[in-house]
Amino acid sequence: MKLTIPQAQVATSDARFRVLVAGRRFGKTHLGMRELARFARVPDKTVWYIAPSYRMAKQIIWTPLKQKLMDMNWVEKKDESDLRLDLVNGSTIALRGADNPDSLRGNKLWFAMLDETADIAEETFYEVIRPALADEQGHALFAGTPKGTGNWFYDIYTRYQNHPDWSQHAFTTLEGGNVSEDEVENARSMLDTRTFRQEFEAKFETWAGIVMYNWSRLYEDPYEGPTTDLHIGVDFNINPMSAVVYVKTATGLHAIDEIVIPGSNSDELCDEIKTRYPHSRITAYPDPAGVQRKTSAGGRTDIQILQNAGFVCLYRRKHPAVRDRINSANSLLKNTNDENRLQIDPKCKTLITAFEKLTYKEGTSQIDKNSGYDHMVDAATYCIEYLFPITDNRPMPAQPESWSVAVR
Repeated sequence: MKLTIPQAQVATSDARFRVLVAGRRFGKTHLGMRELARFARVPDKTVWYIAPSYRMAKQIIWTPLKQKLMDMNWVEKKDESDLRLDLVNGSTIALRGADNPDSLRGNKLWFAMLDETADIAEETFYEVIRPALADEQGHALFAGTPKGTGNWFYDIYTRYQNHPDWSQHAFTTLEGGNVSEDEVENARSMLDTRTFRQEFEAKFETWAGIVMYNWSRLYEDPYEGPTTDLHIGVDFNINPMSAVVYVKTATGLHAIDEIVIPGSNSDELCDEIKTRYPHSRITAYPDPAGVQRKTSAGGRTDIQILQNAGFVCLYRRKHPAVRDRINSANSLLKNTNDENRLQIDPKCKTLITAFEKLTYKEGTSQIDKNSGYDHMVDAATYCIEYLFPITDNRPMPAQPESWSVAVR
């Protein structure tokens, strides 16, 4: 496949273990497809693509990989349920999720690509994948966008800098060659400094502990304007059921109210919203898991309950990553130009407390959920991420491709 110069640098490295730290939209999926095919061209080998979850693996790479190899007549048999392609040369390419590591045991691998490595447990590689690469010619590619310094992705990028079996590669979004300079500069104006460095400059940022690190009491602002059109973020946790009520401003959002109902359900939440705002047009931004989850005895899903109440529901078909929601909120609080676009009415005491006290687990980039503050932050950020996402998920224009590997 045709590669950019940075992608080619990774692909041509002869190191057994390669670590790729890349900004958003660098082209990791494209490179991964090429590497899976390159190693699978050797007959009778097993090659894996491993994502943090089985669902992510399917969403990220299954369709383009399957279609490309079928177009090349490499595929003898495809298994949609197992996400596996059996090739005409006897090799196998399979997609796997790291969320069930025991299901990965007992295999011998020729090559494994671990995508979004920071979100995969360290033990999954060292206890499951590494033994499967016992053959001295087995290779692995670790790829992802940085996620702080408190995880093993950072460790393998720094620890093995001079090890002969390892190579490290780091490229910004702009260096990747798939995103224009104007678009990167546009992102810079929207994001806070730390988020921009992490997501677009591929820098490992130190996690100071506080999740909403850009929050300041300076951003408290009482709201006394119209409530004709309201935008409400909803977290379907039963205890408590949480929601944050926003109005749109010229540049962002103003949180004007919060709803916290212990031991509740979606019907009660809808009743409370209608009681407080009987004449308002309501657009709800719920947890996408509400498509399946039911908090009613009648078998209706949570999102159906909101829709039946007359609310417009907007949500991602693919569950947004937690860090995308957090980064969107921090960027709205303060971007690289020190502009604030998210204000909170002082009466939203639970939300303000959550912004001030929700932390990461010590030494990690994992949110500490024991405090319970995460529910209100979840409710707040579902709406923020939908309206002000930090990434542009539009597909890149197609480029001519040519394959440089042959199957036997």
